[in-house]
Amino acid sequence: MTSAPLTIRPAVAEDADALLELVHAAYRGEGGETGWTTEAELIDGPRTTRDLLAADLADPAIHLLVAGDHDGCCAVTHRAGEPVASFGMFAVRPSSQGTGLGKLLQNAAEQYAREAGATTMELCVIDRRAELIAWYERRGYVRTGETRPFPYGEEGVGFPRGDDFRFAVLTKPLQ
Repeated sequence: MTSAPLTIRPAVAEDADALLELVHAAYRGEGGETGWTTEAELIDGPRTTRDLLAADLADPAIHLLVAGDHDGCCAVTHRAGEPVASFGMFAVRPSSQGTGLGKLLQNAAEQYAREAGATTMELCVIDRRAELIAWYERRGYVRTGETRPFPYGEEGVGFPRGDDFRFAVLTKPLQ
């Protein structure tokens, strides 16, 4: 018996609730022990809100991808004519981590950005997430040396357990 091939498709408004659950499971998993990509030991509270997710889904510059039956998702933000696309809201259900799904999603995001005219993909990672940064580096991303401030107090970022968080900026040429 063979399993059906994995589908990666654009998200639609009806995906919002399932995507919200997926993102919270991946980023802030129950008890901080679910999945290797969790931020639960660093940040409390929600990773996003339904309203923010709905706004992303309605924004024509944001292309949200869904893998399988809401087993993973990611967002590519790209404005027409700009050389840089941004990769974000990358989430893989903890039970699907380590299966290669993340690589497939990231490849699909990069392909979308390339086809949209971007020549570089950029992403931001909390600088203390060394394992996650290393994963991106193995996928061809390079630290730029730039950091960006953490958006303390903004809706949908949760409540960091520290006041010195910042984002490391990584880029990858899309050839």
